[in-house]
Amino acid sequence: MTDPASVNRPPRIVVTVAAPEDSSDPALERRRGDNYAASIERHGAVAVRLTARTPAAERDAALAAMDGLMFSGGADLSPALYGQAVDGATEIDEARDALEAAAWAVAEARSVPVLGICRGLQAINVFSGGTILQHVEGHVGAAWGSGPPATHPLEIVAGTQLAAALGIAEELEVNAYHHQGILAADLAPGLTAAAWADSPAGPLVEGAEARDGRFVIGVQCHPERTESTPEAFERLFAAFVAAASTRR
Repeated sequence: MTDPASVNRPPRIVVTVAAPEDSSDPALERRRGDNYAASIERHGAVAVRLTARTPAAERDAALAAMDGLMFSGGADLSPALYGQAVDGATEIDEARDALEAAAWAVAEARSVPVLGICRGLQAINVFSGGTILQHVEGHVGAAWGSGPPATHPLEIVAGTQLAAALGIAEELEVNAYHHQGILAADLAPGLTAAAWADSPAGPLVEGAEARDGRFVIGVQCHPERTESTPEAFERLFAAFVAAASTRR
């Protein structure tokens, strides 16, 4: 029998973020975390932030109770996770890799919705068996908060979950805060491309989703940075929260 209190409560979404105390600018890192949390809280969810410093018991309890999982942006994943030596990856955060691998395992076991942003898209791909192009020359501009963002066109693939969530299947202008990417050959077998962008290295998969219809979606841009994001992406956050709501 369904607990009425569970039905009426807002969905709890775990958001993995970098630990501010490990940053050279803790205040800026907290602002980043605030943006991710706000992107789902304004649609009725409760954001439960986890970092690599979160105590194990607290982390495990949050993962066991989560209705959804968001992988946020941040440092590069270790190439060892996808069987490569370092060849362009920088600022690797192995502690966060371990946190997100554990979170992914629980999300997979419990079939909770997952949304990945920037590093989060790459994490979904790697944890699903894919690889990463470790450096894309000329594909990143000023760091967030230090100048106007680099932008580029993003082609949304019609008929995908991402297109349905956005409510459109057309070209959008999005921000670019990443130096790594996913080529078609890098994409994990269980994922399908949902958005593409051109780059000096060739076409990059900048949106991907689960082939089996589960709500597992990743985007390479940073839609939580609303000052440089098309309004359509607000519907992606709303769709994610709605999917998490069905898990209560």
